[in-house]
Amino acid sequence: MQCKIDWSIDETSWRDYFSRISYTNILQSAAYGRVMHAGMAQKPKRGLILIEGTPAGLVQVLESSLFWKAIHAVILDRGPLWFDGYGGAAHVSAFFKTFNAEYPSRFGRKRRILPEIEGGPAIEKILTQCGLRRYEASKPYETIWLDLMQSEEILKENMRKNWRGSLNKAEREDIAVEWDDSLQSLPWLLETYKSDQSQRGYNGLSPDLLKRLIVEFSATGDCLIGLARHNGAIISFIVLFKHGQSATYQIGWSGDEGRKKCANHLLLWRALPMLQRYGVTNFDCGGVNDETAKGIKEFKQGLGGRLVRLVGHYT
Repeated sequence: MQCKIDWSIDETSWRDYFSRISYTNILQSAAYGRVMHAGMAQKPKRGLILIEGTPAGLVQVLESSLFWKAIHAVILDRGPLWFDGYGGAAHVSAFFKTFNAEYPSRFGRKRRILPEIEGGPAIEKILTQCGLRRYEASKPYETIWLDLMQSEEILKENMRKNWRGSLNKAEREDIAVEWDDSLQSLPWLLETYKSDQSQRGYNGLSPDLLKRLIVEFSATGDCLIGLARHNGAIISFIVLFKHGQSATYQIGWSGDEGRKKCANHLLLWRALPMLQRYGVTNFDCGGVNDETAKGIKEFKQGLGGRLVRLVGHYT
C-alpha cells in the first residue's frame, strides 16, 4: 500500500479537511500548533496523508532544531487523524513506515510519538515493525469520549447514579452560571489556577501556556469559560476548547464552596447543549489516570462516556 505525506497543504485547506473528521483532539489542531510555535519555539508542520493518491487523513508534527538540524526534535502527539473509511491496520502501517522513513531515528534526533490509536498487541507489533520503539517508562494515555449526538434525556440516563445525584443537588443550589466571552475573568482565573497547581502539586499546563491557548482559541470563538457563582463570588470554573467537530475539557477548578455544592457538575452539564449547538459531536473529557488523579478519573467517568486507552509513547 502506497502512502505519501503532502507537507505543502495550506492552513485554509487544513481547516477544511479538519472540520470533516468526527474525532479530533486539541494537540492536532492548527490553533495548538500556532501557540506552540509562538510560545515554545516548536514549529508546526502539517501534512495531508495520501493513500494510493487519495486523501486519507491529516497529521501535525512539531519540530525544533539547532545547528542546521544536527540536533532535532520531532513531536507527533495524538495523530494521525483519519477520514471516514481509513485508519485500519494497513493504513496505520503504511503511514508509520512513511513517517519513519522521513524522520528516521538517528543520533541527535529525539522523537516523541503518541499515536492516536487504541492499544493492543496487534497494533504494538505493527508499530515496532514500522521502526518505532516503545518508550517503556511511559504509561498508556487514557481519555474519555462522550458522544454528543445523543439527546439530553439519553445523556442523563447514561450518567452514573452518583454523578446524576450530584448534578441534581447542584441544580437545587443557588448557583448562577455564566459564560465569559470577553475574558474578563482571565487574570483571576490564571492566578487561581497557578495557586491551586502549586498547593496541590499536580502536573499540567503552565499558567503561561494555558493563557496562550485561551487567547488563541478565543480569537476564533472556540473557547468556553464557564463560571459558577454563589452570592456573587466565583466558586467553580471550567475551560473548554472546540476544534472541528470535537471539543476538549481542558481544566476545571472548584473551591470549598464549589465542591460542597457540586458546581463543576452543573457547569459541565450546562456546557453540553452549548457544544451541541456549535456542531460538536464528540467531547474529549481529557486525560485520566489511576495513579495521580484517580478522583478526577472517577469524576469524568461519571458523565457516562467511553474510556479509551491509546497505545502509548514511542520513539
